[in-house]
Order: sequence, then structure tokens, then C-alpha cells
Amino acid sequence: MAGGVIISATGAGKNYSGNLTMYVVLACIVGSSGGLIFGYDIGISGGVTSMNSFLQKFFPSVYRNENDDTSTNQYCKFDSQILTLFTSSLYLAALVSSLFASMVTKKLGRKVSMFIGGLVFFAGAAINAAAQDIAMLIVGRILLGIGVGFANQSVPLFLSEMAPYKYRGALNIGFQLMVTVGSLSANIINYFTAKISGGWGWRVSLGGATIPAAILTIGSIFLPDTPNSLIVRNLREDAKKKLQRIRGTEDVTEEFEDMITASEESSKVNHPWRKILQRKYRPHLIMAIFIPFFQQLTGINVIMFYAPELFKTIGFGANASLMSAVITGGVNVLATFVSIMLSDNWGRRKLFMEGGVQMFISQIIVAILIGLKYGVSGNGTFSQGYAIVVVFFICTYVAAFAWSWGPLGWLVPSEIFPLEIRSAAQSINVATNMLFTFIIAQVFLTLLCHLKFGLFLFFAAWVLIMSSFIYFLLPETKGVPLEEMSRVWKNHWYWGKYIPDEDVIGGIEFGKGHPVKSVD
Repeated sequence: MAGGVIISATGAGKNYSGNLTMYVVLACIVGSSGGLIFGYDIGISGGVTSMNSFLQKFFPSVYRNENDDTSTNQYCKFDSQILTLFTSSLYLAALVSSLFASMVTKKLGRKVSMFIGGLVFFAGAAINAAAQDIAMLIVGRILLGIGVGFANQSVPLFLSEMAPYKYRGALNIGFQLMVTVGSLSANIINYFTAKISGGWGWRVSLGGATIPAAILTIGSIFLPDTPNSLIVRNLREDAKKKLQRIRGTEDVTEEFEDMITASEESSKVNHPWRKILQRKYRPHLIMAIFIPFFQQLTGINVIMFYAPELFKTIGFGANASLMSAVITGGVNVLATFVSIMLSDNWGRRKLFMEGGVQMFISQIIVAILIGLKYGVSGNGTFSQGYAIVVVFFICTYVAAFAWSWGPLGWLVPSEIFPLEIRSAAQSINVATNMLFTFIIAQVFLTLLCHLKFGLFLFFAAWVLIMSSFIYFLLPETKGVPLEEMSRVWKNHWYWGKYIPDEDVIGGIEFGKGHPVKSVD
């Protein structure tokens, strides 16, 4: 390539010592529990807002509309901005809190941010369980959002920094696995609490969020700080001992020196929020914005937030809709294991592309099936066999997301940022994710009412766009140490022009290691 650089895209410039130790595995399992609070909320809110007792108490107009026998338009039964605000308000709070979380994460460490996130989420869950009016519900949701913002900002960074680079994909995806486990647990709880007589089952569902919050809060107390975080806070001796323990070997000199070099350059950056706007960080900034943006436009949160309402809308009864949500949640968990097994072997790009193709086809088929039965008017009913076919293709869509955009949407951003902008860039990633989660959650039921079965075609079109984005603009990052990631960007056909030669000469961002070879 004229004027280019020949560089290994697999990180072959370094081969750090150490193995995958049980200490690291256990730490990553506990750290991943931060995903439980996010997943539990995703699963619980949709089920609770489909319970008649909850609707009667807080959203009586929605309850009356749902049970209005004169209304035959299945697409518009749940169209209420107040109802969707209950679900989506959390994500505005998470957006704002994630920006503050970056400062805490950088100055006090990843585990402190996780502790704060778990504690605040616990308080929000308790308030929601005791709610007497909409005001209490919204206050509780805001506290839940603050907890999610802190956890989502710090957990992926913790996992990427703890994991050996050869296993970073599998261990980081533990976060998304916990998200799916939390969501499935919530769906199962909703299925049973909806049967509680007396109409207070929703309180059990909302209060159940204290359990994953307690797991994160208590677990974070026992977590180690990452070596990167200790170095940034000028605790180098502790950092080296910690690195030796998590790698299971005394021979960590090369990796430790690379961390020191990266940290020294990072310490020269006084304003990371301005630094990230520099030309050489253009690829990182684009990915920090567009990957979470596209992740939400897959349409997955439409399924996971509103699965019970969605299945009610397409003709299922109340219990059947809750059970269908349990089924899709189970598929979500199982399919995430596929990503854990393949992300470090196949690589990120192949999983992204396969998942995109499968989601696109599934959404087209679901749109056709619903369109044939309901048409534009929204009139009609599903037979049991027909409904099973719809659920099957929704499950193929969920499975595709679960081994592609679900886990990789968190993994890739957390591993591509240089240390000097890592906390700030991760905050942008989380804030963008929360912003578009809020927007999609807030407008979904209105879009369903107006676009009808065409809503699935809308999301299918976005899947086509995002798959093209990945194909042309995302380099492969599997097996590349965090300190060597600039090699990948320099070797990319488009992004290479943004990365200065001095940032990759030597094999890491700051000029240390093996030389690269330039050719004319």
C-alpha cells in the first residue's frame, strides 16, 4: 500500500507472559454482575407495564384503552407517552450519570464506580417497590438510571483491563451474558408475580431489583483494582504486584512497562474531553458514537423492553405474552454463549456480519407474517400455530443479536480506546447508548401505532446500514493487546491516514517495542 505501513493485524508484535488464572476468572464473574442490574431492568419494566393492577393504579387511561372492546386496532392499544416515560426515564438519568462516572472511574478506580452504581440502583429499586404515585415511580427510575450509568461505564473497562488479551473477548462478553441472565430472570419473575392475587405482584417484581443491586454492591467491595487504574493513580508497586497475581507469573516486565509508558503519556493529557476531538482519535470517536447508536437501532430493545406488550399486541393472551417473553429471554442467554466461544476465534467482524444478515432476514419475515394477518387496519387474530411461527422468527432475530451486536456492541468500544482517553471515550459510548435507548423506548409504541408491521421493516433497513458500516470501517481487534491497538487502526485502508506514524512505531501507541515496516 503506497505510503502505508505493514503491520500485523493480530497483535503479533507482542506476546505477553501469563495465563488465564482462576483469580481473573472469578474477578471477571463478579465484575460482570454489573450487567445484572441493567438486564433485570430491561426485562422487568415491560412485564410490569403489562400487568392490569399496575396499569389501573398508575396509568388508568392505558388500562381502559387496553380493555376497550370497541377498539380493534391491535397496533395502538398501548400508545401512551406517559407509560413509555416510565420505562425510558431511566436512560436519560443513565446518560447524564455516565458522564460524571468517567471522572470517578479515572480518579478513584473502576471498583468504586461499580460500588456507587450498585448502591444507588438498590435505593431506586426500593423506592419503586414502595411507590404510591407516578412521582415516586419516576424518582425511583432516575436513581436506577444513575446506577446503570455508573455500572455500564466502569464494568466493560474493568473486564477489558483485567483479561489477558487472548481471552479478552470471552471475558468481556460476561457483561452482556449477565445482562441476558438479568433480563431472563426478570421475565420469569414477572410470569409468576402476575398471578399473585390482590394486585401487588408488580411490587415484588420492581423490588426484586434490589437483589442484583446487592450482588454488585457487595461484590465490588472484594474486587481488585485493575493494574491500569492503579498506575494512573500513581500506585505502581501495587500495580506490578497485582499484574503478577492476575497473570499468574512473576515475568510481567514487558506488559508492565508498556502500561507505564501508556500511563505516562496519558498523564500529560489534562483535558481528555478535548483530546478526543483531535484528528488522531477520529476513528475512536466515530466508533464510540456509531456502535452504540446502531446497537439500539437493531430494534432489540423494542423486543426486550416491551416483549409482553408486543406479544399481546400481535394476538397473545396476557399469560401467553409473558411466557413468550420468557422464551425470547432464554434464547438471548443461550445465544450469548456462542459469542463467548467464538469472539476470540472467529473474530468480531465475522460475528457482526453473520448476526446482521440473520437479523435482517428475520425482521423481514416477521413483518410479512404480521402484515398478512393484521394488514394496515390492525384487525385480526393469531391462531396458535401461526403465533408459534412468529415467535420462532423473533427468536432467530434475538439469537442473532445475542451473539453479535449485543455483546460486541459493548466489547469493541471498551477495547479500542487508548488509555489517555479511555474513561472519557467510554462515557461517550455509554451516553450515546443511553440517549438512543431513551429515544427508541419513548417513541416505539407510537411508531408501532403509525408504522404498524412496517416497523420491523424500518429496523431491518437500519440493520442493513449498520452491517455495511462494520464491513467497510471496523478493523478486526481480536487477539490485540490494549496497548498495541493503534497498529490495527494504522493498517486500516481508511482510518490509517488519521493515525500518526509515531503512534505505532514500536508497536504501541507511544513508541515502544518492535519496529514497523514502511513501504512506498
